[in-house]
Amino acid sequence: MLISFFMKVREYKVPASIRELLDLLGALKHQVVFANLEDFYYLSRLCLVKDEAHFDKFDKAFADYFEGVQSIDLFGKDIPEEWLRKEIERMFTEEEKKQIEAMGGLDKLMETLKKRLEEQQKRHQGGNKWIGTAGTSPFGAYGYNPEGVRIGQDGNRNFSAAKVWDERKFKNLSSDVELGTRNIKVALRKLRQFARSGAADELDLDSTIGATARNGGMLDICMVPERHNAVKVLLFFDVGGSMDSYIKACEELFSACNTEFKHLEYYYFHNCVYDYVWRDNARRKNEKIPLWDVIHKYGSDYKLIFVGDATMGPYEITYAGGSVEYWNEEPGAVWMQRLLDHYKNAVWLNPQPEHYWDYYHSIKIMRQIMEDRMFPLTLQGLNDAIKTLT
Repeated sequence: MLISFFMKVREYKVPASIRELLDLLGALKHQVVFANLEDFYYLSRLCLVKDEAHFDKFDKAFADYFEGVQSIDLFGKDIPEEWLRKEIERMFTEEEKKQIEAMGGLDKLMETLKKRLEEQQKRHQGGNKWIGTAGTSPFGAYGYNPEGVRIGQDGNRNFSAAKVWDERKFKNLSSDVELGTRNIKVALRKLRQFARSGAADELDLDSTIGATARNGGMLDICMVPERHNAVKVLLFFDVGGSMDSYIKACEELFSACNTEFKHLEYYYFHNCVYDYVWRDNARRKNEKIPLWDVIHKYGSDYKLIFVGDATMGPYEITYAGGSVEYWNEEPGAVWMQRLLDHYKNAVWLNPQPEHYWDYYHSIKIMRQIMEDRMFPLTLQGLNDAIKTLT
């Protein structure tokens, strides 16, 4: 029944298995959903997709199979939201509608849309050619055309669209975009390690059933300690200077880490780590924390994550006195190596786009110190970093 749909999902690189298809068929057999396409969408996604990172691929496959536009980037270019901003909603008289001609078939329609995407450079409203709003163009929203592609409009108005540019709710999970807090949480869950600790105050259902069966049906309750996230994370954030451009990304990363990890410690540094760090940027001059104290306080079982753009003068890493704030007796590279010798599981997350890295000698030096364990602050970069840490 759903073999062709399942193959379409696999075609879009969603790693769904036969077992998951059987789960979907079983749910339909028991009428978990019935005669509702939206309900079927959520059910099939629940059964076939086991990783939120594949939601966007599933949305593409679903839209393609059920006669939507195959891909939001059908012609290699997304349509900016600015072009489709709703300021007016124009209503047309029957006489005006009769004067508006159809484009001449779906193939002609899509060919013209591709050409418009290549040519259009700005927002348009009320016209008859460009992608926009409140006009007679075949492409856009809140206007009218007897044969068009509805883009960015909330619901039907005239029921005349030949195609609908489908909304994909999880488009922001693309592997090369900068992360939002939600995306980071999805990725960080792969780093969590659970262990049972504390008092035995949680019901062990499997053991209880087994013990009761062995006891001739007399209830024998078994308890186990609650499972806790046992992974320990030590975060070092670069602050100030060029990092001011990445404050939002760093805040999102910190927020996600604070939610996902029970054992989380964090410190700040500027450009490169030297002999001290700090916890409060407002008191960084008065409340310095010696780096040796950090190394002695937190065991080698902590996962060490540096967050910074590594953009500085090379001498700030390689020379004594290289710090731009004070005279450091030993080069930053020496202190970095001390940290890496103690914390074997360590990575560097760089919020600067990766294609700029080769332009900065300091980034090359830091990558050498990190033994190439530097990753971009994107979803794919964070996934690669987590694989390295585990």
